[in-house]
Amino acid sequence: MRKLLITVLLAISTMAMAQTFETRYERSVTDLMNDISQRFGVRFKFDANVDTVGKRMPYADFRVRPYSLEMTLDNICKYYDWNWWKQNNNTYKIKLYEYPRRHEQEGKMMLDWLSSLYHNKAQWEARRDSLRREVRQRLELDAFLDSCTLKPMLSKVRKHDGYTTQNICIELTPGQHLFGTIYSFAGKKKNLKSQTSNLKPLIICPDGHWPYRYRKDEQQRLGTLARMGAVCVDFDLYGWGESEKEVGAEAHHTSRAHVYQAACGYVLLDYMLKNRKNIDPERVGVMGGSGGGTHTVLLSLLDERVTASAPVVHLASHFDGGCPCESGKPVQLAAGGTCEPELAAVMAPKPMLIVSDGGDWTSSVPTIEFPYLQRIYGFYDAKDKVRNVHLPNERHDFKENKRQAVYDFFIDVFGLDRSMMDESKITIEPDDALKSLYK
Repeated sequence: MRKLLITVLLAISTMAMAQTFETRYERSVTDLMNDISQRFGVRFKFDANVDTVGKRMPYADFRVRPYSLEMTLDNICKYYDWNWWKQNNNTYKIKLYEYPRRHEQEGKMMLDWLSSLYHNKAQWEARRDSLRREVRQRLELDAFLDSCTLKPMLSKVRKHDGYTTQNICIELTPGQHLFGTIYSFAGKKKNLKSQTSNLKPLIICPDGHWPYRYRKDEQQRLGTLARMGAVCVDFDLYGWGESEKEVGAEAHHTSRAHVYQAACGYVLLDYMLKNRKNIDPERVGVMGGSGGGTHTVLLSLLDERVTASAPVVHLASHFDGGCPCESGKPVQLAAGGTCEPELAAVMAPKPMLIVSDGGDWTSSVPTIEFPYLQRIYGFYDAKDKVRNVHLPNERHDFKENKRQAVYDFFIDVFGLDRSMMDESKITIEPDDALKSLYK
């Protein structure tokens, strides 16, 4: 009996070894990807942190689906926690898994699922209220604001053609400050909605991940809006510009940056409404591009005093923002799971402009995200209050056509003076002029 048991165990062991070593059908990942490239007529680019050297994949050829390149890539990439991204018709990039980034089809599936949760205004508003509450909790904004010292400092006012600039610095926490610039209307009074009561609309302008807020296109945009009758305020990202000198560049890539930048928009809006007597509380806008678009959506959700919103080259159901300053706190897990278009929809039925282009993740807006937003606005019979300017031949930037879309939007909803829209009149100040007096 004992001999029989030993014989059976040896047989089982031999079979297991054969299964483990003889029939794994291993192949070099490099060779496998070369074969797939030839089979499907595509090329692969590997991100710097994707290492294929020496890697061998078990059951390699069984992961190939001859009828689907994308299913094949799914089978291979998931084994190593990689992901694939189509860059053009025949080029695919292989990158490490990124939690804020998904494929377009996944974004559509998410919006379809979200849409199934509400079929009328009452159901949507119950969901909206949950989102507002839980996003605020997950961001831990109130605890942060309670710790703020809020000591403002202002520079002298600098006069330009039809507008002024003034730097603002507010100590949020000991030794860490909000740094920004106020662009204010300074032209002649005209018989416009924005000036009949001498009150000016306010536009808070979170910055994106372009080279600092001192750059030319940001000065052009905010200066032009100011010339047309608005008061605009921008601010540095956490760990960028002057903030970098306080906390270092690496601090930007932390969850604290997410909270800090959200607090900057909130604090500036609150400060301007409480301390500037010429601000119209009925016309409060927020507008930013790229990462600034993330914080445009966030401030619109967090502060009900916002009456118009314009996220530019940002909104997508399949991308939450590629930086911890946009997704470091897990706000996308609120209310059982959400995404940027649903967070933006909290604005409904207030006016909102979505600017998108064909050269980044916003290329899907006209077919996926915008119809979803129209459905939500439809609960209020206000589909005309949400608009999309799509620029299919442009890329990820804030160039002339994007700025023009923003000007047209705020002229319409805030009654700004179109006759003052002339970017050539804007004085491009040197970087140091836009920095705080605080050292």
